[in-house]
Amino acid sequence: MPEKRPFERLPAEVSPINYSLCLKPDLLDFTFEGKLEAAAQVRQATNQIVMNCADIDIITASYVPEGDEEIHATGFNYQNEDEKVTLSFPSTLQTGTGTLKIDFVGELNDKMKGFYRSRYTTPAGEVRYAAVTQFEATDARRAFPCWDEPAIKATFDISLVVPKDRVALSNMNVIDRKPYPDDENLVEVKFARTPVMSTYLVAFVVGEYDFVETRSKDGVCVRVYTPVGKAEQGKFALEVAAKTLPFYKDYFNVPYPLPKIDLIAIADFAAGRRHCLLIQKTREWWTHLWLNEGFASWIEYLCVDHCFPEYDIWTQFVSADYTRAQELDALDNSHPIEVSVGHPSEVDEIFDAISYSKGASVIRMLHDYIGDKDFKKGMNMYLTKFQQKNAATEDLWESLESASGKPIAAVMNTWTKQMGFPLIHVEAEQVEDDRVLKLSQKKFCASGPYGGEDCPQWMVPITISTSEDPNQAKLKILMDKPEMTVVLKNVKPDQWVKLNLGTVGFYRTQYSSAMLESLLPGIRDLSLPPVDRLGLQNDLFSLARAGIISTVEVLKVMEAFVNEPNYTVWSDLSCNLGILSTLLSHTDFYEEIQEFVKDVFSPIGERLGWDPKPGEGHLDALLRGLVLGKLGKAGHKATLEEARRRFKEHVEGKQILSADLRSPVYLTVLKHGDATTLDIMLKLHKQADMQEEKNRIERVLGATLSPELIQKVLTFALSEEVRPQDTVSVIGGVAGGSKHGRKAAWKFIKDNWEELYNRYQGGFLISRLIKLSVEGFAVDKMAGEVKAFFESHPAPSAERTIQQCCENILLNAAWLKRDAESIHQYLLQRKASPPSV
Repeated sequence: MPEKRPFERLPAEVSPINYSLCLKPDLLDFTFEGKLEAAAQVRQATNQIVMNCADIDIITASYVPEGDEEIHATGFNYQNEDEKVTLSFPSTLQTGTGTLKIDFVGELNDKMKGFYRSRYTTPAGEVRYAAVTQFEATDARRAFPCWDEPAIKATFDISLVVPKDRVALSNMNVIDRKPYPDDENLVEVKFARTPVMSTYLVAFVVGEYDFVETRSKDGVCVRVYTPVGKAEQGKFALEVAAKTLPFYKDYFNVPYPLPKIDLIAIADFAAGRRHCLLIQKTREWWTHLWLNEGFASWIEYLCVDHCFPEYDIWTQFVSADYTRAQELDALDNSHPIEVSVGHPSEVDEIFDAISYSKGASVIRMLHDYIGDKDFKKGMNMYLTKFQQKNAATEDLWESLESASGKPIAAVMNTWTKQMGFPLIHVEAEQVEDDRVLKLSQKKFCASGPYGGEDCPQWMVPITISTSEDPNQAKLKILMDKPEMTVVLKNVKPDQWVKLNLGTVGFYRTQYSSAMLESLLPGIRDLSLPPVDRLGLQNDLFSLARAGIISTVEVLKVMEAFVNEPNYTVWSDLSCNLGILSTLLSHTDFYEEIQEFVKDVFSPIGERLGWDPKPGEGHLDALLRGLVLGKLGKAGHKATLEEARRRFKEHVEGKQILSADLRSPVYLTVLKHGDATTLDIMLKLHKQADMQEEKNRIERVLGATLSPELIQKVLTFALSEEVRPQDTVSVIGGVAGGSKHGRKAAWKFIKDNWEELYNRYQGGFLISRLIKLSVEGFAVDKMAGEVKAFFESHPAPSAERTIQQCCENILLNAAWLKRDAESIHQYLLQRKASPPSV
């Protein structure tokens, strides 16, 4: 790997007070012109100004000291590697305030970062482009020269010069809209001055949109912008936004600081969340980005739970964020949440699922450990104290500690400053009327039991529940040493005991076999809450993957989920079965695991049927799609026949498939279809007017099985028909679709590497592409091949992803060697004597 070059922050001699910025995007030739007038303060006499700047050409630059003559810059020295420019002046700039003026041009790139172009089709079928921004974490510098570090804050006055039939949006409300003197087809839209904030929070959009609007009960104007003609679809988002703003205000006791909030569905991708500027974003350097991101993510869930309790959102959190973070954090290539960032190109890499999802998970655990009342109290102290100043992670711990009287800093440092998390091993013994638990902690590693010298230790908040009341903690303790003995009073011999109520603690649990056995009825009769059923199954699956228990144990537990009604629980189980199924595609008994999949999913498939039942919620519709997709993919006869029948009616226009049945039906007919089926799908793709439908089709094309059709899908991925950011999911779908697809996709990436790399360069899409295409391999030598390829074709922003993938390939290979035979035996024996359910 190339040596990391030393990285320096911007010098502190000159700093901005206000940016007055006017940008004029050209939506036809994909460039933009910019004029910046920044009120700046020279703190120390100097003859140069260093700023961040990337993919921008400066035309002229000058500095006007207050009440003095303009000084023109005589040189612009670009340091492209560091994304900086040094402006040199012929005479010294004296201390005091002045105005820095820069005229520049830039490119509306298609890399989905900075100021970029986003392709859309008008209702009349014409392809057009919008111009939108994505600055987090270090891409404001692609839109205008600036001091692009989070601690260097200023106010912003933004103006956009745009075609008069387009909508222009920015952080603030429009204060003026007037004809542009040089061209009657353009207008200049001026926005109000922002509060003091970091550059990466600046945002603007130019495009064609309809909107729906309302006022929240605090009088904030809320608008949701949607593609033209689709305003109806913005109604739900509008309702959510109007309900959530007051929640933030009540929770933190800090009102929303801006007069309006606009939400917009950008056609390209969700680079994650649209941030409410509510929690005044304060932080020193990118090290603390995890706190901001983790917090934003956690608070969103808290808010949804408050406004829509029926969504059971915390179960979804565990499935989407918590288990994802644990998967990555168990690898040797993980990193602590708090990482010191050297060079900004590392920011994209480091703020991966570990920062966001583990960040949110440990904040959820912290909130549970402190209790809601003291947590609110501490947060309010913190926000009031650091409203306009920069704060570090330690400042938050201090506020929460003084509000709760608990050792918050000591506890949290074990979770943020070291990577990984513990495996808690538990054994129980009945002593008269009490249950005595022996707990021990060790670092959990994906590669098996931790074998290092001095094992890291955590301070673990642990909750314990029993079958007497599965929804209540019978005991809460802080485990602050390697081993502990805990006595649970008055627990009858026939009652089960479970750790980690609500799957809130960021650890995995390994039960003795007797304890595990006693928990199975709690899964069958659903007396264990959904989030606990999910956590139990997920822990076991990871333990099997790590070789700590046998995979056969997990298959037995999976069979206990026959009565499971919950979508999120099924979604996680299905995902794990999918991983196992991919692993076993390397063996000659792949068909047997498909039989197992059919057995597990057919009872729920029969209960749900194909058509919505009166009064069911949206999670039931999602569950139906999931289950039918699983059964169809596994070749369940009745499902396949019905899918083909409905597909035919859909294509002929007799009976259009409802949105949630499309993916499973498309997937099923493609996997068991031929060249004609693929042609029909590609035709449906061309005709689709909603981007969502195009994406839905793109994601399932990889299910095709024949080698020549797989090649056709891969070629299609790079064609004009597919937007650049969606190419990744087409290739990823091929890699995940079949054993042959996996090999073909990897070869395709190697053959077309130059084009793919030029498309995505340093963005997060290149990491996603690599991960999706190689993570299914399970042969040792493939890890070497992947590593060697990227040594000769470096992708610096994906270095960590490549290491994680190679590690996962080796883990898959070890798993297969270890358990393939016993899984095969179990599946054969099951066939011989089917279990009585």
